[in-house]
Amino acid sequence: MSRLIYHGSNVSVEHPEIKIAGFYKDFGFGFYCTELEKQAIRWALTKHPEHVVNEYVFDESEDLKKLVFKEMNDEWLDFVVACRNGKSHDYDLVEGPMADDTIWDYIEDFLDNNISREAFWVLVKFRYPTHQIVFCSDKALKTIRFKRSYEV
Repeated sequence: MSRLIYHGSNVSVEHPEIKIAGFYKDFGFGFYCTELEKQAIRWALTKHPEHVVNEYVFDESEDLKKLVFKEMNDEWLDFVVACRNGKSHDYDLVEGPMADDTIWDYIEDFLDNNISREAFWVLVKFRYPTHQIVFCSDKALKTIRFKRSYEV
């Protein structure tokens, strides 16, 4: 099955690479995309000096070691916390909801014992839908094909 996915950037990214930098993201290091074009546009608008959305065709493969979160749940929360704290994993691909800045503030409150796990779930319940898919290995990157890029 093929799906259309997007990546927000400040440049056209015809040949994606896994970037390992000094900060940690929700699902660890990798190449982050989304199936929500509106979200990719929001990502692109945070980049400077240009705002570019890259569009890819993702050909799903059964050969990849995948972790998919259909929704925010305790397993998702624990995985995001671990990745944001620098813990690595061996998945080729991880997919699920995104912890945006507001949700990350709630996660930090949870980690600091300022709110309970139950309170965390009440606070994030009414957030708009988000989606991210991170390609964590070269094997996973081979499943996406560049289609086009456009400025926003």
